[in-house]
Amino acid sequence: MVCIRPATVDDLLAMQACNLCCLPENYQMKYYFYHMLSWPQLLYVAEDYNKKIVGYVLAKMEEDASEVHGHITSLAVLRSHRKLGLASKLMRAAMAAMEETFGAEHVSLHVRVTNRAAFTLYSETLGFEIHDVEHKYYADKEDAYDMRKMFETGLKKQEAGRQKKKDKEKVKENQKEKEKEKDEEKDKEKEEKDADKDKDKDKEKDAAKEPAEADNTAGDAAEEEKKKKQRKKKGKK
Repeated sequence: MVCIRPATVDDLLAMQACNLCCLPENYQMKYYFYHMLSWPQLLYVAEDYNKKIVGYVLAKMEEDASEVHGHITSLAVLRSHRKLGLASKLMRAAMAAMEETFGAEHVSLHVRVTNRAAFTLYSETLGFEIHDVEHKYYADKEDAYDMRKMFETGLKKQEAGRQKKKDKEKVKENQKEKEKEKDEEKDKEKEEKDADKDKDKDKEKDAAKEPAEADNTAGDAAEEEKKKKQRKKKGKK
């Protein structure tokens, strides 16, 4: 039987030995101490019934990040104890501590593009997704997948961000609609004013025509009277 438990300082040598047996990426002991002193809540080991360390996870919190998130530094399980679900249990223990203790929004890790077994574990079993590809990431120049998994806190923050963006867009649309309505009202008022001005001009023209027409009528009447008088004179002769 194998149990998953928090690592202690006494486990560090065994963790390093497991790392040397399983992975090409190796670390000096001071690096293990650095993790233990800084984030003791994030280090877990798999221990068999003989008290032998057969697997471990080394994790940390990213200190200089714009958002709170954890990072899996190293994960290893001895070949003799693989396919028992130990790697996924170690990962879940570390990720739970990241979220519960530090309020992490997501967790990240790097994996070789050729390590199909690890990639399958991260993507299919644990729900990680490829965020980026970092070229020549490893010492031997092999590329690495930068993989990430969002936690509940991060998902809620993302949803809040999307909602905030939608609200801003809605406010902008409402402002545009109001501005459009104002412009339409201004155009309508201008049209009405222009129409009133045209009416006033027409009235002024009509008013100017009336005296002229009256003068013409009076002139015509005088001319007609003159003609009548001339006809009368001719008749008398």
